[in-house]
Amino acid sequence: MSPLIGPLAASGILKGILAILVMPQLGGLLSTKSTTYILLNAIGDATFFFLPVLVGYTAALKLKVDPILTAVVGAVLVHPTLVALAGKSLGAIGSVNFPMVNYSYSIFPMILAAWMVRELNKWVKSWLPGYLQIIFTPLIVIAIASIVTLYVTGPAIVNISKGIAAFLQWLLLTSGWASGLLIGGLYQVMVIFGLHWGIIPLVANDLATSGHSYLNAIISSTMISQGAAVLAVAIKTKKTDLKELGFGAAISAFCGVTEPAIYGVNLKYRRVFITGLIGSAVGGFITGLFHGNNFGFASSWIGFAAFIDPNKPGDLTNFYIYLAASIASTVVAFVVAYVWGYKNSMKPGEAMKQPTLPGSKK
Repeated sequence: MSPLIGPLAASGILKGILAILVMPQLGGLLSTKSTTYILLNAIGDATFFFLPVLVGYTAALKLKVDPILTAVVGAVLVHPTLVALAGKSLGAIGSVNFPMVNYSYSIFPMILAAWMVRELNKWVKSWLPGYLQIIFTPLIVIAIASIVTLYVTGPAIVNISKGIAAFLQWLLLTSGWASGLLIGGLYQVMVIFGLHWGIIPLVANDLATSGHSYLNAIISSTMISQGAAVLAVAIKTKKTDLKELGFGAAISAFCGVTEPAIYGVNLKYRRVFITGLIGSAVGGFITGLFHGNNFGFASSWIGFAAFIDPNKPGDLTNFYIYLAASIASTVVAFVVAYVWGYKNSMKPGEAMKQPTLPGSKK
């Protein structure tokens, strides 16, 4: 999922901006029936709609198998004629019915399909003569992987994915402020160990199955608070190099990337990182208490548009919750970092090595 974070976030922001442009409070600056809206909506929706193709490609790179073969299997899953069959039966064997489900926006079925492509590719090449492989290997691999996914593994995994998303929503809604406080306070701790990469597919699955993510709404405050903490350092410090680094890292965090702030400044001055956690715990508490929701992968200050429901652009409830939590995270983290977290007399500690990005060659 890591190579897809940028496009997913950009798509979420664009979808949110479109939701703003059609808001009745603004007089409906853009009609949902206009060519401009249809075009921009297609641009914003493409990454999500064709996730099986994109995930197939990136999974193939990770599994060291032909990415084109795998992407083609993903394209089969979202072919218009098959999407139109969603909800209907693909046939039955005895009492066992094989339903056709909509694989647009899905993630996990394609990951397993990519593994199947790898194993099938090895199997076919083990017995097929070399002079036939260039044509018949793709034919056999694509056909078998597609059919098995459509009839067996796909429906099962889609139902499991929906179950995971429903459970997360139930848990976050039931625990409310407690889950917000816990996730808000600890998420950036996970970042320093690289453990947050395990959360990202859950957020993407939330958005793919239900169109929104309570989890991502809480995570948003954690990025803002680390940015506010490093901004306090940049303003307070008398060291030119630290001031420059701090301002740049703050902008990055407010755009949803906290690593420059965390590894460049906050962890070196341990208390600064802690103040960021305090601010994000407050923001998470507010988000969880009022059940704030996110409707597009984007978050932090740059992702404000993703907190407006594209299906209900006139309802700004979630946006107001996001705004309250974000302001609280910013103010708390900044003030505590400025007053307690950083002093000019402090000496930076050892820098912690940033965990390797999953799927990278480093």
